[in-house]
Amino acid sequence: MMRGPKRNMRGPAQRPQNLKGTLRRILSYLKPYRFRLVIVAACILTSALVGIAGTASMKPIINDYIMPLIGQAKPDLMPLAKMLAGLACLFILGAGASYLQNKLMLTICSGTLERIRTDLFCHMQTLPLRYFDTHTHGELMSRYTNDIDTMRELISRALPQLFSSILTVIGVFCAMVIMSPALTALVIAMLGVMMFFVKTVGGKSGKYFVQRQKALGTVNGYIEEMIEGQKVVKVFCHEDAACEKFDRLNEELRDTDTKANTFANILMPIMGNLSHVTYALTAAAGAALTIAGFLDVGTIAAFLQFSRSFSQPITQSAQQVNSILMALAGAERVFEMMDAQSEVDDGYVTLVHARQNADGTLSESPTYTGIWAWKHPHSATGEVTYTRLLGDVRFDDVTFGYNEDKTVLHDVSLYAKPGQKIAFVGSTGAGKTTITNLINRFYDVPDGKIRYDGININKIKKADLRRSLAMVLQDTQLFTGTVMENIRYGRLDATDEEVIAAAKLANAHSFIRRMPEGYETKLTQGGANLSQGQRQLLA
Repeated sequence: MMRGPKRNMRGPAQRPQNLKGTLRRILSYLKPYRFRLVIVAACILTSALVGIAGTASMKPIINDYIMPLIGQAKPDLMPLAKMLAGLACLFILGAGASYLQNKLMLTICSGTLERIRTDLFCHMQTLPLRYFDTHTHGELMSRYTNDIDTMRELISRALPQLFSSILTVIGVFCAMVIMSPALTALVIAMLGVMMFFVKTVGGKSGKYFVQRQKALGTVNGYIEEMIEGQKVVKVFCHEDAACEKFDRLNEELRDTDTKANTFANILMPIMGNLSHVTYALTAAAGAALTIAGFLDVGTIAAFLQFSRSFSQPITQSAQQVNSILMALAGAERVFEMMDAQSEVDDGYVTLVHARQNADGTLSESPTYTGIWAWKHPHSATGEVTYTRLLGDVRFDDVTFGYNEDKTVLHDVSLYAKPGQKIAFVGSTGAGKTTITNLINRFYDVPDGKIRYDGININKIKKADLRRSLAMVLQDTQLFTGTVMENIRYGRLDATDEEVIAAAKLANAHSFIRRMPEGYETKLTQGGANLSQGQRQLLA
């Protein structure tokens, strides 16, 4: 088993460290959809204006159409019907704009998240092995699932609703000021009280939502580890201990989830009740002004509806604060992984096809010749030399440790000549697997040199170095696909005949032929339908 730094199962819970930067980065992924976003903005503006116009129409409906009809023996309802028909057309327009907005946002959201997942996965392929040693698989999987799902809520609902709320608040505020500055001042005073609760309660909720995301990643990591190691759990009768630890991790998740949702859930009732109080105070003050002759019935009816329309977007925005904070916390974890430093490769020696000249020297060949060579450009002289690939490996005074405070290899010198079979024997943790990792440049050595056919492996491009090597690990890793595809994994351009020849060399051909579909048999769950020995032969 490889020894490396301990995995950081839990880190200190913090709020998103860079709210503006994270939000700006999410918005940068929306640039390809600029034209559609303009249409979405126009639809949101249309919906907001329709809502404001519909509420404002209450004043003329009451004052100009309903009030004159009171007391008439045979009232003429045709003008009122025409007015209501016009309103119906207006609301149909608003409904159409809302439908188009939601449909476009679904497309934009799905496309944006697809690009984020693709960028995240492609960057993950460039990360050094050390990164995967210091992060659990479940924690990394949580970036693709839970964290990106929170971003879906942000893009598809929270941001459009926030924009709609801002437009509605501005439009309603202007309409209220025109109708009654005095009542508007009362509504603004109550708004200040609402914002105080949003800041106090919403801030605490956001902190616990960040903790919830971290706890969720830890639980996912533990579940994945238990699923992978289920045979070991059962053979050592470790079921009770596994349940006990899961209980503890699950309890931490429950605790943070409860705290986060407690503050999130009490915010809405608080805002709702304050909205009712504002409505009642506005109604009382409006009634007094109407009795005093400063307002008419149509104005107070429309204003009361505006006061409700004014507080409702603010209440909705307060509700979205938690979703936005949770989404930004998840996005920050995603971008943190994207920003992790890629594996550094400063090598310049490459592996090429070669042919042997009449004088015994090598030169590069554009086609496969059965001879491989290291192409070594020398910057000082401009000369290019070719060294035949033989497989001579030498360690000269190599010192290495996964952590600075613990050295695994100290001044190790060894050699392996081409054709030799070498066995490393030693106690657990002596560095046997570490030597293999260093040859593949999964880690670079700080002291000493490793030479491959006389070339310092730090000068060889990592892809070319690894292309010249093959590894069969104790824990074999097969992939979902056919037997043929798994054998071809080492060289994607290999023909079927070459794959079969390789299987014969590995003594795997006989058992493959006995499988239901031979080389086209599908392997599932990392080769679960094969024995351990058969998996190693395929590897």
